Amino acid sequence: MAPFSLMSVGGNLLVKSLSLFSSASAVRCSCVAPVLRSFSTTTGGPPKRPLTGYMTYVKETQPTFSRQNPGLKNVDIIRKLAEKWRMLTPEQKQPFQDSSLASREQYKLALKTYKAQLTPAQTVAITEEKRQRAAKRKAIRRKKELNSLGKPKRPRSAFNIFMAEHFEEAKGTTMPAKLKSLRDDWMRFNITQKQMYTQLAEDDKVRYKNEIKSWEEHMIEIGREDLVRRKERRSIKAKAVGDRKKKSKVTVVKAKAPKAKAPKKKAKVAGTAVKKTVKSTKK
Repeated sequence: MAPFSLMSVGGNLLVKSLSLFSSASAVRCSCVAPVLRSFSTTTGGPPKRPLTGYMTYVKETQPTFSRQNPGLKNVDIIRKLAEKWRMLTPEQKQPFQDSSLASREQYKLALKTYKAQLTPAQTVAITEEKRQRAAKRKAIRRKKELNSLGKPKRPRSAFNIFMAEHFEEAKGTTMPAKLKSLRDDWMRFNITQKQMYTQLAEDDKVRYKNEIKSWEEHMIEIGREDLVRRKERRSIKAKAVGDRKKKSKVTVVKAKAPKAKAPKKKAKVAGTAVKKTVKSTKK
């Protein structure tokens, strides 16, 4: 039985392999194959790209250097040649640069001739093939970046967990045969037999939900909002704004105004003073 740690690694790969058996894939392949087949038989493929000055130098010097250093591995040989290339003067590099320039001119002429003999269908097929290759390279670069940033792995389905556990003991010697055997076994399972894997899948969903939430909050903190899902981006931003408002809010307590003192009765005092003055004048 395969270790449980293989689930996250092997699950997605096995599901992708299963998709090869889908009817939709077969239809797509049948649509593109005739165009590519006629293209390969009539034209013989595009011309090869010319070598750079450095690659021309490696191609010419590698056989001799390998014979002189039989104990070195190919990686070490290339490293040594790269060091030698950096030590060459511009005059020593010039013959290789000139050879590369001449090859480039020949490549342009050959490519022009090659494109002139293509049919419209072949041109469309080649353009689509280039687009797919570029998209694949972009996806690989993005996946590497996400892995380096520690993005949590997506949750596995119950069937993925089952496959990861029983792949080694499955019938068949090839991967397609093993996948078919596992699929048949899974289809024969009743609800009770699937319950354990279903529960593991639910637990994995909870794990992913918690981990991806923390990861996306961290991505926003470091300025990588482009890696956060749009819906989650809005909710995380709104939460952050709310937290800032709570922290900056100051409770204002209104001070009670002091009670005004009652004014002294000056009028009565003034009246008595007038009366006293009158009495003194009468006397």
